[in-house]
Amino acid sequence: MTVAANDRVVTRVLDAPRDKVWRCWVEPELLKQWFCPKPWYVSQARIDLRPGGEFFTVMNGPNGEQLGEPGVFLEVVDKERLVFTDAFRPNWRPSGRPFMAAEVVFENAGAGKTRYIGRAMHWTVEARKEHEDMGFHEGWGKAADQLEALAQTL
Repeated sequence: MTVAANDRVVTRVLDAPRDKVWRCWVEPELLKQWFCPKPWYVSQARIDLRPGGEFFTVMNGPNGEQLGEPGVFLEVVDKERLVFTDAFRPNWRPSGRPFMAAEVVFENAGAGKTRYIGRAMHWTVEARKEHEDMGFHEGWGKAADQLEALAQTL
């Protein structure tokens, strides 16, 4: 994986099988349970798992904050890779302000574990800095911990 200057990456070996980690990403009711760091939570998730299909979440904060994140999948490789972006809306309609594309890789790490790589590829230096200021590493790290814990229960 090539990492560019505007990329931010989280890599973990999760103590859960790849098929269960995958399910947590592609089943809306599971995604809602881990996708943003607590005390934030996801109130809505829509997943149309195909290139051009919708990937939509609404994240809610403890002080009433609400962030809708509409986008589409660019690539879907079963149990191996997801690529999605907010640059487009369903039906390939351009968004008003693209922020990033994301790539998530799921690799078998042996012994029932998954090597999990999440990469945020930002359109601009400003977008990358905005994501860092939001707490990218801490937030994506906590979400990965929540993902692992949920996958272990399946």
